Amino acid sequence: MFDQTPAGLPAAPGVGYKPQHFSDILEDAAPVGWLEIHAENYMGDGGRPLAQLRHLSERFPISVHGVGLSIGGEGPLDPDHLARLKHLVGWLNPASFSEHLAWSTHDSHFLNDLLPLPYTEKALARMADHIDQVQEVLGRQMLLENPSSYLAFAESTMSETDFLREIARRTGCGLLLDVNNVFVSATNLGYSPVGYIDDYPLDVVKEIHLGGHDEDEDDHGAPLLIDSHGRAVVDPVWALLDETLSRTGPRPLLIEWDTDVPDWSTLRAEAKRAQDALSKVTA
Repeated sequence: MFDQTPAGLPAAPGVGYKPQHFSDILEDAAPVGWLEIHAENYMGDGGRPLAQLRHLSERFPISVHGVGLSIGGEGPLDPDHLARLKHLVGWLNPASFSEHLAWSTHDSHFLNDLLPLPYTEKALARMADHIDQVQEVLGRQMLLENPSSYLAFAESTMSETDFLREIARRTGCGLLLDVNNVFVSATNLGYSPVGYIDDYPLDVVKEIHLGGHDEDEDDHGAPLLIDSHGRAVVDPVWALLDETLSRTGPRPLLIEWDTDVPDWSTLRAEAKRAQDALSKVTA
């Protein structure tokens, strides 16, 4: 059995850790409440990255966010990848582990993207089996993140929110709600982001993410948003966060900024804005 009550993250702002910010974080008297790392960057056997991570873990709760398990893939999970992940989680003992509602492998090929899947009973059963396997191997609950979508599958027989709700019910996993992903998907597919939040199983949300996106147009001139994690969070996403927090109460909030990474002061300012959003709920 896996641990269904891990230590968890504080209901405070966190940021995605980048090595160029290592010294700034240590020199900041009150930087952030927690840090997130991408698991695949720390699956080696040594060197400076692991030394820095060990040092940071003595001061901050750490969230491990996987991007390479291909939970939604048709084939079995990669046992070598899962073994390396187990080793990382074993010595680091993070406060949280999460992955994506997506797939990224086909046969022996790894695709450098998080790809969507149809919301069908067959896909749900496969996802549930994979999540059960991950939780048993790691000995802990995992969180599953909603995707950014650019298309919808005609063969889907349930909504994304119902799909996530049923996965959580079958497996006991928690959910990671990415508010920017909701805004991106709603814009691209033409539905209400607030309506999505209305139907989301908020009772099992353990963590909330925020990030920036790029604006483009499709071939017909309609808005097309790209989940780039390469700029500041936009005002409509902050507004959607306020709406979400009014329903969930305080939750751990992560600022994701993975491309065109800014200096620490810029990232710290985004975390301060996240703290302001939490403070409104607390007040």
